[in-house]
Amino acid sequence: METRQLGFTDLHFSTIGLGAWAMGGGGYVFGWGPQDDAESIATIHRALDEGINWIDTAPGYGRGHSEEVVGKALVGRRHQVYIATKCGIHVLPNGELTFRLKRDSVRQEIEDSLRRLRTDVIDLYQIHWPRPDEDIEEAWGVIADAIRAGKIRYGGVSNFNISQMQRLQAIHPIASLQPPYSMLNRDIESEILSYCATHKIGVIVYSPMERGLLTGKITRERIQAMPEDDHRKRYAPFQEPQLSVNLRLVEQLRPIAERNGKTLAQLALAWVLRRPEVTGAIAGARRPEQVSELVGASGWKLSTADLEEIETLLTQRQKALAEMAR
Repeated sequence: METRQLGFTDLHFSTIGLGAWAMGGGGYVFGWGPQDDAESIATIHRALDEGINWIDTAPGYGRGHSEEVVGKALVGRRHQVYIATKCGIHVLPNGELTFRLKRDSVRQEIEDSLRRLRTDVIDLYQIHWPRPDEDIEEAWGVIADAIRAGKIRYGGVSNFNISQMQRLQAIHPIASLQPPYSMLNRDIESEILSYCATHKIGVIVYSPMERGLLTGKITRERIQAMPEDDHRKRYAPFQEPQLSVNLRLVEQLRPIAERNGKTLAQLALAWVLRRPEVTGAIAGARRPEQVSELVGASGWKLSTADLEEIETLLTQRQKALAEMAR
């Protein structure tokens, strides 16, 4: 398994990290529907066996349930893996989300995460969203204090823009940024990746397979059959007018993967990892066999011809969406 250094830190992450979002289950606005905990634990064990050395989770994934599953799975194996978790999102009783970054709230979240994860120290602790924006400095100060106290090794941010990162850098160095990045979402290419490289901020991207859409396993019928508490049924790329264009792109990408002896999921991961600024890609998995497929993307360098062909297809997709919007 290929590894890359996370920004200025002494952590070397495998280029594929295991995402535990779906392991939080359903019952809230951004849930993934029912998930069997035993299968989640087996998936985490397979990831460690395959050489993945970091797991990304958050208390917002199922009211802390994802963290609890990760903590249970790592009993006796904590030394094999870096844990990345977050703060700031709270799931309300009705399944909706609220955002809190006040000092006392973040302090409590750190303690709760340590307990659920069954660990004495969190390797990477991130602010999940910069909401409310006016409280990000307050939350970051608490994280800096926890780093000095030895409860957290490094602090990071997720879904932040450059100006927000600059505000926090004045308080304590940012070890990493976690932004969305995929063939369908390329916003970070314009400025954010170069900023992170200049300031030695690691980049661990989420949704590189666009929540399964780029794996070739999503069809209209499968979307229709998803549980009502699977948030993807309400996610714009899974709905028209984007869905038809996206499914067409997936079929156009399929020959590129096949001639390289790879799967579409591996192609999606290798594409985001082509950027040297990207430390690693978070790959969500719900079953052990999915992990064995995903690790096959590590170390695969796409050829210039493949990259040019993909770029052409992505340009065509953008044009098709623009025409539909007229």
